[in-house]
Amino acid sequence: MSDTAARGDYRALADSIAADIAAGRLSAGTRLPPQREFAYQHGIAASTASRVYGELTRRGLISGEVGRGSYVRARRSALDDTLGEPVKSSLDLQLNFPVLPGQEAEVSAMIARLTSPGLPASVFAATGAAGTPDMRALSAGFLGRAGWRPDADGLVFTNNGRQAIAAALAALAPPGERIGVEALTYPAVKWLAARLGVTLVPLPMDGQGLRPDALLKAHRTAPLAGVYLQSSLHNPLGVSMDAARRREIATLLRAEGLMAIEDTVYGFLSEEEPLAAAAPDHVLLVDSLSKRVAPGLTLGFIAGPASWSGRLVTCVRSGAWTANGLTQFLGTQVMAEGLAARLVTGKRADARERQALAGSIFPKGVLKADPRSYHSWLKLPDIWRAETFAAAATRQGIAVTPASAFAVPPTQPPNAIRIALSRPPLPVLREALLTLRRLLESGPQESEVE
Repeated sequence: MSDTAARGDYRALADSIAADIAAGRLSAGTRLPPQREFAYQHGIAASTASRVYGELTRRGLISGEVGRGSYVRARRSALDDTLGEPVKSSLDLQLNFPVLPGQEAEVSAMIARLTSPGLPASVFAATGAAGTPDMRALSAGFLGRAGWRPDADGLVFTNNGRQAIAAALAALAPPGERIGVEALTYPAVKWLAARLGVTLVPLPMDGQGLRPDALLKAHRTAPLAGVYLQSSLHNPLGVSMDAARRREIATLLRAEGLMAIEDTVYGFLSEEEPLAAAAPDHVLLVDSLSKRVAPGLTLGFIAGPASWSGRLVTCVRSGAWTANGLTQFLGTQVMAEGLAARLVTGKRADARERQALAGSIFPKGVLKADPRSYHSWLKLPDIWRAETFAAAATRQGIAVTPASAFAVPPTQPPNAIRIALSRPPLPVLREALLTLRRLLESGPQESEVE
């Protein structure tokens, strides 16, 4: 260890441990000593040891688990897969991109019919982030639900939902600013915030998602530039806010002059009004066609107050996130012809069937999920750690996501995994879930126990 590290430079100590992990001297699953013991071993203050562990967590090299300690993570982070890269496992229960049987044929037939005379000139022309008035009016009607309809003049378009989130984050928070976020959140938000230089402030949750008192306390402690949240079918927990919770948060946003980014990508599976309905001047709602239609035929939306349109357009263009002409054309057509709406009806039924299947396989109290959702949250017994269970599932050819992928540092992730249910055919999904149950009950092999 270098002299600098010996003097208690937490970065040098973190670099030393990172080198041991990279060289394989500390393998995945190795339990690090408690922080006080680590401090004693290295002759440093307990506060310095805490900073070392915090830095290693920030780099994604270790994960802390409540009541269990800190462990070396697998070298290839599960975050890579949750951001959308294909996985090597034969059964992918990490990504949720539902495609119904026969859907490809129906979409292909529509595209063939639309393009057989030749593509319209608009596909080849330069496109604007605000689209056309007709496109905005159509999209406002499509996104509306439960009596709510976004302001068409406030709509802005991107190529996909992640780009919509990135543009909304950039519009709210310059580099160095702070955005509040649920303590467990969509992993891409963590990566986008890091790329944009935005600091995420994890906020406690309860059975309905983000706690208003936690948001207010964080904002009063040090002003936030905004908050990112999921009001319906939260990813990964599956919880939804009731009407009273939405009104409470809306009141807080107005009173504090805060803006919220409301991610409703799973909202099509439910009927609840979005938070945007209760606070239209304080919410940037983001959505896309990726779940409703398909990841390869998608369009991203930001629906906010008309007064924010100019700022959002600037952020979309400066980030190179403007939807191209073909994306705008195809996205408009799947909405206009009712294909997207028909797929939504089918996917709502499909999600319920898959969720019912999962509920029939796992013991009561182990699986936490909304019956409308495409994902389930599996709480693990003490004999398992989330990362070890995920690695054991991978050896069975099944990819699942440990809780650490969703935890916003310094949040300690619970001992749980998320299971995405949408991709395999139902018979294949059933066998995969049965395999996971057998793993759950059998416990780790001797070689998997630290």
